[in-house]
Amino acid sequence: MEDRIRKTITRQCRAIFPNTLNANNTLFGGEAMKWMDEVAYITATRFTRQKMFTVKTEDIKFLKSIHPNSIVEVIGKIEKADPLKLRVILEMYSEDMYSDSREKVMESVFIFVALNEHNKPMRIDYSRFEKEFELV
Repeated sequence: MEDRIRKTITRQCRAIFPNTLNANNTLFGGEAMKWMDEVAYITATRFTRQKMFTVKTEDIKFLKSIHPNSIVEVIGKIEKADPLKLRVILEMYSEDMYSDSREKVMESVFIFVALNEHNKPMRIDYSRFEKEFELV
């Protein structure tokens, strides 16, 4: 399972431009949350290869402000897989465009379920991966 988790870690980088800033001249929190949800969704889909849906977020922590002239990296990794849901850990790091400084600025956990052809929750189908791992 560790190999599958490692293979499905998802990373996405973005530059902080004026259209993403709030009235305080820092990254708008809703924009950051949208980016985290997108990376979490991609991570969950890559892991299961099924239609996935965000059902819950836990403990979204805004650790530091994100300023203009920054590059952010959002990283998603499967924390736990069971037959009903996936837990995806998200971390966001910010680095200054013109120096080597880098720090964690956000973290959260997103919970996903699989959807059937009628967009109703269903059990996650791990049958094609049974030889790879046991559920954690």
